[in-house]
Amino acid sequence: MAKDTISLSAPKRPGRRPGSNRTRQLILSAARGRFSEDGYAGTTIRAIASDAGVDSSLVMRFFGSKEDLFGAVMSITPHALSRFAEAFDGPEAGVGERVARAFLGIWEGNPVDSEPLLAMLRGAMGNEQAATQLREFLEARITESPVARRDNMGETALRIALASSMLVGVTVGRRIVRVPALANGSAEALIHLLAPALQSILGDPDR
Repeated sequence: MAKDTISLSAPKRPGRRPGSNRTRQLILSAARGRFSEDGYAGTTIRAIASDAGVDSSLVMRFFGSKEDLFGAVMSITPHALSRFAEAFDGPEAGVGERVARAFLGIWEGNPVDSEPLLAMLRGAMGNEQAATQLREFLEARITESPVARRDNMGETALRIALASSMLVGVTVGRRIVRVPALANGSAEALIHLLAPALQSILGDPDR
């Protein structure tokens, strides 16, 4: 296993790792380059660690997962990252409403969470590489859900693509293009209309 080349020369002492802030910034810089070049799906923790000159375990120690590292690069808080995934917990019958509510809550809630996501979305509208990165990131949130783990579902990829495209389209119309009816409508009104559509896409077709 490769050693952490960043802190080999630092003396050992109790408490926080010497040079940890510098190490963290090196990892973030390497991750930013990898996500930009290879996209979310094509980026690996091993490649980021190699670029940063540290061991993969050190990357995981600082950030926990590739998802959390991507969130740190984009300045997205862990709360926002987990909120969407948690929408899939609970009874299947309410998954459409929970996903709609979680998605709008993230994109329209705390500016600390919503502004980096909106910046990513604006970049995706004019840059194919940024669009690929955003698409992979959003699809990964649903791919990790129970929806994607159903053995009897042969249309998983299409359903995931439809759900993510619908949600992103609403955000584009509401926050960027500002279509009047969407921009002026309340979040609750949108959730009321989106929930049945998302339920038909993400709900178990055999129920």
